[in-house]
Amino acid sequence: MLNINLFEKVIAQIKRHVHSLTFYFQGEPYLNPDFLEMVKIANDKKFYTITSTNAHFLSEEIAKKTILSKLDKLIISVDGITQEAYEHYRVGGSLNKVIEGTKEIIKQKKLYKTNTPHLVWQFVVFKSNQNQIALVKKLGKELGVDEVKIKTAQIYDFENGNDLIPELENYSRYKKDENGTFKIKNKLLNQCWRMWQGCVITWDGKIVPCCFDKDAKYKLGNLEVENFKDIWFSDPYNNFRKSILESRNKIDICSNCSEGTKVWE
Repeated sequence: MLNINLFEKVIAQIKRHVHSLTFYFQGEPYLNPDFLEMVKIANDKKFYTITSTNAHFLSEEIAKKTILSKLDKLIISVDGITQEAYEHYRVGGSLNKVIEGTKEIIKQKKLYKTNTPHLVWQFVVFKSNQNQIALVKKLGKELGVDEVKIKTAQIYDFENGNDLIPELENYSRYKKDENGTFKIKNKLLNQCWRMWQGCVITWDGKIVPCCFDKDAKYKLGNLEVENFKDIWFSDPYNNFRKSILESRNKIDICSNCSEGTKVWE
């Protein structure tokens, strides 16, 4: 888990150049006991703070601490409005915990008379839940969430089809060719704004180019031993940017990238 000392070291280096911090990458942020303290530190330094959670840890106490941390935006993953649909993707998860956690955040916002965090329900569309899109919007409105966002899913091993791929074409990142195989809808153009907009910092201080590098394959630096500015302008980083501009289709993490595809409804 991200160490709070490393976190403070990093934000001291980036505070003059960064306006927002996203506190999630391949994990559940509320498992880190220092998470909300880090949010509070970031907000005290005027960063806009965002996180995404499965809402399974939003007890009354944690919801209250979330409000007091001044978190700006809270995304709750709710990928089904029946337990059967929800657990098809969220294996071992509880839809009831998601709903109760949502209610607790809303209750605490009212008690503290605050508009933050902006509360978003995120619904990722799969074949198993594609018939619940209208229903999740209705339920979110009834509960009082600020926004319900419908998102397409990134699917691994999509080429030969996958049970997770929605049948509703508007909610799929992939389309079937005449030969029966699937391909990603967007063209892999030799460009990517993400290379100049931001980066991902892993729990142990490694810099990777974006959130599609889920296994931290392309390590461009290490904040445990290097300075962020030096990494950002380093030869390895610039060489990776150059490779994107020359032959993006040869970079494996780009082959299933949604850049250029409609992701949100």
